[in-house]
Amino acid sequence: MKYLLIVLVCLYSSSAVGQKYSVKSKKAIASFEAAQSSYASNQLDEAIKYIDAAIKKESSFIEAYLLKADIYFSTQRYEDEVNALNNALAIDSTFFVPAIFNMGVAKYNTGQYDEVEYWMNTYRHYNKNKRSKLNPDFWIEKAEFAKNAIVNPVFIEPINLGENINSDLDEYWPSLSADGETMIYTVLVPQDPLVDDVKALTKNAINFREDFYVSTKNGDQWQMREAVVSINTMSNEGAQALSADGNWMFFTACGRKGGRGSCDIWFSKRSIDGWSQPTNLGAPVNTPFWESQPSFSSDGRTLYFVSSRPGGQGKKDIWKARIVGFKKDGTPFFGKVENMGEQVNSTGNENSPFIHHDNQTLYFSSDGWPGMGAMDLFYSKYEQKKGWQQPVNLGYPLNTENDEIGLVVSAKGDLGYFSSDGLHERDDKDLYQFSIPQQLRPTPVTYIKGKVLDHETSEVLSADIRINKLTTGVLAVNAITAPHSGEFLFCLPAGDTYALNIQKEGYLFYSDNFDVKENASIDKPQVLNVYLSKIKEGASFVLRNVFFASDSYELKSESHVELDYVVRLLQLNTSVIVEIGGHTDNEGSVSYNQVLSENRAKAVCNYLISKGIPESQLKYNGYGFSQPVVSNATEEGKAQNRRTELKIVEE
Repeated sequence: MKYLLIVLVCLYSSSAVGQKYSVKSKKAIASFEAAQSSYASNQLDEAIKYIDAAIKKESSFIEAYLLKADIYFSTQRYEDEVNALNNALAIDSTFFVPAIFNMGVAKYNTGQYDEVEYWMNTYRHYNKNKRSKLNPDFWIEKAEFAKNAIVNPVFIEPINLGENINSDLDEYWPSLSADGETMIYTVLVPQDPLVDDVKALTKNAINFREDFYVSTKNGDQWQMREAVVSINTMSNEGAQALSADGNWMFFTACGRKGGRGSCDIWFSKRSIDGWSQPTNLGAPVNTPFWESQPSFSSDGRTLYFVSSRPGGQGKKDIWKARIVGFKKDGTPFFGKVENMGEQVNSTGNENSPFIHHDNQTLYFSSDGWPGMGAMDLFYSKYEQKKGWQQPVNLGYPLNTENDEIGLVVSAKGDLGYFSSDGLHERDDKDLYQFSIPQQLRPTPVTYIKGKVLDHETSEVLSADIRINKLTTGVLAVNAITAPHSGEFLFCLPAGDTYALNIQKEGYLFYSDNFDVKENASIDKPQVLNVYLSKIKEGASFVLRNVFFASDSYELKSESHVELDYVVRLLQLNTSVIVEIGGHTDNEGSVSYNQVLSENRAKAVCNYLISKGIPESQLKYNGYGFSQPVVSNATEEGKAQNRRTELKIVEE
């Protein structure tokens, strides 16, 4: 309604003095006012008929041409909009100066990029309203970008995901688990499941609703989709996001009982019986304003979403919030909500955020940054010292003059998934996959998946998973295994080393480490079944993230994260007495390794004591190379034998 609002203000402000128009014909004016009424009630075809009747009576009726241009703009008939504006400007080019600006926008929308600058500069010349919010520089920049992007296309080849996922209905908003084996997406289905001719139905809330469907992958083939019946209702559910392991889902529902505003974000988790009854995330994520389009980070802690709440950079902005705890039913609750800032959010609208599994590449749509059309796809990279960087347009022809929204990218970073209605002969939306050009890819990640089980009974366990960067100790992932299956899946971005810690109350924890400094491991995700031992006399485990300098008992700083978990274990179990055991490989003499192993065990005890653990809870011993776990014949074997163990000696 970019013309209508201003035109109506001009017209109705003169009503007190006799409703002055540019023409005298009462019949023409009556037709024009009937057109205004029809437009206000969204009867656009009827409005056009009244406008044509007014123009037929008075061919110089400039207000009628302006209203006609506004209707064509709102229905994306941009060529017709240009014609209507040409007629208005030919009558009097300065009658309504913003029309000159609107002509520049219309030229952009019709792909006549070379003409945009002329019209914007003309508007700048005639505009006397210094407080105008119209920004000609923005559209000149957009036109320049679009012109260059067409000359320098980014090659992509979309591939339809096939009949097991797509149908004659609209499929959109894909979401993927990190292993790429589960896809949940939104389908626009008829309200009446027995309807014969779907294409004869008008796509509105009366005839259609949004439901979730899921498909799993077997090899390279997506299996036949199934409705997510435990979540779908007779109302709309859409714009969903999966956690990395596929066990949590955040989604959007509007006007639902228990909501806080027009549209809210809801939460459901997978159980042995399917998906749980959805719960509203509540404040501070949801407000009386519009919240939608969630994306959940693979570190298991941060939710990104779109909101129209005040305090942002533009109209609809991308915001984020971090989990600070859990309700009794297992629903996460979030702390302070933060705006993503001016490096991501524009003065326009941002849409469909997707935080990649590397936790440092954010893909999203925007109409406020220079691009090809209304909503273009962009990405922004996070740099440790500089924060989020200015968005980069994904280029032409992925971005077109139409809206592009809802892009998700595989964990490996090589495949993108999106919805389009312009890549096949039918007029419905289908889901597509394409290979992402190298320059647009995120940091690759590998994923590690498996189960947590009881060491004695093999019963599946729900446990807490923490991943810290070994170099800095910074927590990189915090996740919970699925209660019904004990399964976990977490992502590790390439370029660092990580310490794994799996904890459950009443059990000794499990530790491991992963080196993904090079991309070589990205194609080889690990499968890891972890068996936890209950805290009882004789139980033991290896502290795999305790490190010493070579031929020394000096603890490396990378050991502190793991030892702090030991501190927590002993603080929660104050009646337990443990022995720290040092072990070496067989390099050197028996006596040398005996002393070295004992000093290393003592160094660990000293660290624990420095953190407040009573000496009475600790013992230490050195075993040299008398208790190897594997042969010392290889370097790999020697590395495994050089270890620090914790053993329960008294409960």
